[in-house]
Amino acid sequence: MGNGQPGAIRSSSKLVSFLVSKTHLTLDRVLSRAGAASRSTSRQWIEEGRVKVNGKVIRDPDHWVEHGRDAIHLDGLPVRAEKKLYIALNKPTGVVTSHGDRQGRSTVYDLLKTLNRWVFPVGRLDMDTSGLLILTNDTAFNERLLNPVSKIPKTYYVKVAGSMEPEHYRALESGLDIGDGEITGPAVAREVRRSDKNTWFELTITEGRNRQVRRMCEAIERPVRKLVRIRIGAYELGPLPVGSFVALGPADLRQLLDAGPRPGETDSI
Repeated sequence: MGNGQPGAIRSSSKLVSFLVSKTHLTLDRVLSRAGAASRSTSRQWIEEGRVKVNGKVIRDPDHWVEHGRDAIHLDGLPVRAEKKLYIALNKPTGVVTSHGDRQGRSTVYDLLKTLNRWVFPVGRLDMDTSGLLILTNDTAFNERLLNPVSKIPKTYYVKVAGSMEPEHYRALESGLDIGDGEITGPAVAREVRRSDKNTWFELTITEGRNRQVRRMCEAIERPVRKLVRIRIGAYELGPLPVGSFVALGPADLRQLLDAGPRPGETDSI
């Protein structure tokens, strides 16, 4: 009996560990597995007091919960493993791409009140930039769309002060220093129209540096007066009204992930 008992104890311990791992999870893992955000972001949100368990704010990301029994809410919305959701929003100017704003400015979540589902932005658009913004609860899709290796092209409609000459377009397309030693990669520029004071053109990039398009235009001394993202991959913003959103289907997702010909591999139009 002495020889069998330790083995029995070890087997029992393994069984208990297995059952606990199946029915109990740390709070950050619950949020991550539900598609709310990555584990690191989930931990940050928990520490900020945005998560409640059974009506009580929990700030410890390692707090254990019983999956499927404890009621978990993020920003007042229930957290559960839901069907994956993908949204295209036509973001207006003057709206920030965040959940809350300390300065009291409008956020994209003010435009999503009728959705009643938790989604997070795939990347960001600064407050003064409008256009196509994707939101989802699918962390894997988010990572795939943002991964620099994917080189998913993003196209912007740009209005700049002054006239654009051939050398300006060549500089944008071939890469230029946008400050702090950051050199941009290949891009594609196509002029749309011009007036005596302004020029409008489309610019396609495959990078996601902070305020990249604005910094590129500043580098050629052509300040941006209007900036709209009109396309990601092969998915077009189209006639979606400003401030409105639409759910995306499988065909739309394929278009979003379509890298197509990359800047530098085709001639400018």
